[in-house]
Amino acid sequence: MKTIRASITGLLLFGLANLSIGQEQPRKPMSPVGVAATQVGGKWSAPDKDGERTYTGGKWIEITYGRPVLRGRTSIFGAGAEYGKQVNAGAPLWRAGANVTTTLNTEVPLEIGGKRLEPGEYSLFVDLKEPGWTLVISKQPRQEKYDANEKTKTWGAFNYDSKFDVVRVPMKMVTPAFSVDQFTIAFVDMTDQGGKIGMAWEKTGAVAPFKVLSS
Repeated sequence: MKTIRASITGLLLFGLANLSIGQEQPRKPMSPVGVAATQVGGKWSAPDKDGERTYTGGKWIEITYGRPVLRGRTSIFGAGAEYGKQVNAGAPLWRAGANVTTTLNTEVPLEIGGKRLEPGEYSLFVDLKEPGWTLVISKQPRQEKYDANEKTKTWGAFNYDSKFDVVRVPMKMVTPAFSVDQFTIAFVDMTDQGGKIGMAWEKTGAVAPFKVLSS
């Protein structure tokens, strides 16, 4: 009887293993979704009896974007007349990432390039020039799902129209100390009064300062 039970158990395990192997595993996206986030204006509580502190009352600033990977490519931004063309992929500007349009969502008013941004959602692009980048923040409507027949809303930076621009501000170019394999956006040098939006990929980086305004 024990031999029969062992045989049945073995057959079941073998079948489950074959089923698992036969099932197609979900593919990872070529450019995973990333979120750069920071929170400002809150307060830390005093430590409780366990030494833990709680941060309350803060407001979020978030950038959501696709994160392409080099995968062995070099000189990703190119040079000379070809600068930016590879990542723009035929669009007039760079989507500052991959796939869908990059978005900036802020719960607090901001000042960027001397312009006030009210709380809300914006699209974010970069105008790539070899001497320096320009950060572009726009209120142009965007597509949630790609539609080739849509000519007004953006997909990535395709259909971009400058008439929707809210801010265009030069970015300060920086050189990372190492090669950044996956394109990265981050909030850097942050305080409750503001900070910088930083971007880095391969051996190229750029930052744009902003201020947090009172409501």
